[in-house]
Amino acid sequence: MANISILRKALSLTTFLFLSLLVSEACHAVDREALLHFKRNIASDPSSLLHSWSFSSDCCVSWQGVECDTSGRVVNVSRPGLFSENDDFLVETSMSGTLSPYLGNLSFLQVLDLSNLKDLTGPIPRELGKLSQLSYLFLDSNKLKGPIPFTFRRLYRLKKLYLSENSFSGVVSSSVFGSLRSLSELGLSGNRFSGSVPSSIGKLTFLTKIDLHGNNFSGSIPSSIGKLKSLKYLDLSENQISGTIPESIGGLSELVLLYLNQNQISGIIPSSISGLTSLYYCRLSENKLKGTLPESIGNLPNIQRLILENNRLSGKLPSTIGRLSTLTDIFFSNNHFSGKIPSSFGNLVNLQTLDLSRNRLSGKIPPQIANLQSLQSLDLSFNPLGLISIPNFFEKMKLFRLKLAKTGIEGHLPKWLTSSSISILDLSSNGLNGKLPHWIGNMTSLSFLNLSNNGFRSSIPAKFKKLSLLMDLDLHSNMLTGHLNVIFSKESQNPLGQFNSIDVSNNMFSGPIYKNIGERPVMASIRSLILCHNPLSGSIPESLGKLSELQVLKLVGNGLSGKIPVELGNGEKLTTLLLSRNKLRGTIPKQVLNLKNLQEFDVSGNLLSGMIPPHKTKFPVSVFLGNHGLCGAPLPPCKKHP
Repeated sequence: MANISILRKALSLTTFLFLSLLVSEACHAVDREALLHFKRNIASDPSSLLHSWSFSSDCCVSWQGVECDTSGRVVNVSRPGLFSENDDFLVETSMSGTLSPYLGNLSFLQVLDLSNLKDLTGPIPRELGKLSQLSYLFLDSNKLKGPIPFTFRRLYRLKKLYLSENSFSGVVSSSVFGSLRSLSELGLSGNRFSGSVPSSIGKLTFLTKIDLHGNNFSGSIPSSIGKLKSLKYLDLSENQISGTIPESIGGLSELVLLYLNQNQISGIIPSSISGLTSLYYCRLSENKLKGTLPESIGNLPNIQRLILENNRLSGKLPSTIGRLSTLTDIFFSNNHFSGKIPSSFGNLVNLQTLDLSRNRLSGKIPPQIANLQSLQSLDLSFNPLGLISIPNFFEKMKLFRLKLAKTGIEGHLPKWLTSSSISILDLSSNGLNGKLPHWIGNMTSLSFLNLSNNGFRSSIPAKFKKLSLLMDLDLHSNMLTGHLNVIFSKESQNPLGQFNSIDVSNNMFSGPIYKNIGERPVMASIRSLILCHNPLSGSIPESLGKLSELQVLKLVGNGLSGKIPVELGNGEKLTTLLLSRNKLRGTIPKQVLNLKNLQEFDVSGNLLSGMIPPHKTKFPVSVFLGNHGLCGAPLPPCKKHP
């Protein structure tokens, strides 16, 4: 939005500044009538943007947002909902109503800016196609609907067209597209346009920006797009586009940004991509691209972000990527890349993020990776690397995030971690074993720790309490023992360090759940608490009902006894409550079963009795089975005693 504001200011300064120095004629009657008719169609104007528009005053002199030429004809109507007042701060407002067809009578109009008014509704009047002098049309961020009028093919002088963030629909006419020969910027994002991107777009040789993301465009990318030699910004993401990336795309030597993500594009990445010598940002993720990465990808001298994740790309990673010294981010996750990580990656001295997770990479991590002193995030998870141990050269790096899940690590945690500044650590699904070391409490930068699916055998060390920034903890599927109270008593730096999630399921923790768990400051913001399949004892603490942010509570197979606390009915955000396979007795509280957001519920395999309370959500019969004393829908009805 700030960019739009800057644009408005630039237009005002460059195109119309000279007008204020000239004395114009009185407002033309046709223009006055057109603007007053527009005002009559506005039902609500809370910030009085149109207050100065009155029949008794001169629209060229007294009407805010209106400018005229020397002959008294209106050339600029700018009443956006986001504007700068006194150059100090941005003001945001709205306006509801419809666009008057009388606007088509402003035959000298060059600028129409009604953007960001939020509540303009209805279609674009076809009469706007009569505005043969119109150069700038901004109607973005409203609730307008319908198609682009076919009459727009007459807007030969239109330079910038922004209709983004509305509810426009229909197919964009090829003849309309092909007629806008002066167009330099086109913004149609965030609508419901469908059909193909017209091949006539190749005729718009002045285009520098195309933003069509977030629509329902289908078909393939027209090869004519390669003719747009001035194009700097191309965003076709979040559509239904299929087919292949045309070879002609390599002709866009001025292109700075290329976003084709979240489509259904297939085929290979063409070797002609090397022609995009000005490219900074390339996002081709979430498609069906396959084949190998072309060696020519190493000929992008300005590239900073290369995002190819969630495709079907295969083969070895080209060593030529090591030439791309400007790269700051590589996202290649969830493909079929194989072979070794090229040692040339050690030349990427500006790299901040390297995500090669969920591929088929193997072999040793090249020690040259230690040269990447700007690297903050490294994710090599779910690759058959066979690491055996975490390379010691990682100690020399300044990593914020380290993820090495399922990479073949064995043995003990390396002690150099105690002096690292790692905040996010994921070593899950490996062969780590032994005790959780007491020095883990010295890793005071940790905010996320996942050591699940390993072979740790010990209690939680007392120094764990010092992890005052830790918010997400996953230790499930180990052989950990002892009490859980060390976790629930952890220190925090309010609000930092309050738990978001805890999963310690499938371990051997014992003893009762801390009675005052719901009153511990570190638990105040927790959303997910999973303690399943541990030999716990005692009852479900009533204080869990005080955890106002709790959405997921899983206490399956814990040997818990006593009643289901009625206090759990205070958990208004609970979506999942699983209490199956315990020794719970008594009735099911109606306040719990009727929680408004509850979607998943299971109390099967307990000792519950009595009538199942009436409930709005339809739960399957299986969630109540194994409680011989329960009756009522969806189980058989309760027997009436005489």
